[in-house]
Amino acid sequence: MSVSMGMFVAWGIALALVAFAQWKKPQAHKAALRKGVDTARTLLVRIPIIVIAISLLVMLVPEQFIAEKLGESAGVQGIVIGSLLGGFLPGGPSVAFPVVVVLMKEGAQGGPLIALITAWSVLAMHRMLFFEIPFMGVRFAALRFASSLILPPIAGVLAALIMH
Repeated sequence: MSVSMGMFVAWGIALALVAFAQWKKPQAHKAALRKGVDTARTLLVRIPIIVIAISLLVMLVPEQFIAEKLGESAGVQGIVIGSLLGGFLPGGPSVAFPVVVVLMKEGAQGGPLIALITAWSVLAMHRMLFFEIPFMGVRFAALRFASSLILPPIAGVLAALIMH
């Protein structure tokens, strides 16, 4: 799905929800719209700064290195590297997705990038250290982590196979 098609779908869903909210609970969409605009303002400030910072960071790493370690010829090693990077990548989507976009523009390919974003979402060491262990305990966090460890490489391999 292209970016323009994705935006079309997102706008369609948003407009359908506005209509549903208006029908179900008139005036609810106005409060939601205010919250949405406030969130958009925050993101419109953060995302460009994050993209610029990540781009500057990537400039310190030679493009050839990124293409070699995360590119098409990287194979399983690239998928493992992507999985490790994603597992240790801190922050939310406003950090993770710009990282993936910048790496993609520098030559990283589908398998390693899918592994990276999958690891970021299911492994997330920062989330485990700051939320899971304190709230759920070490045993739960270790069990969840161990049972999820294989998912990023599987996703990366499947993505690489599908893309070829």
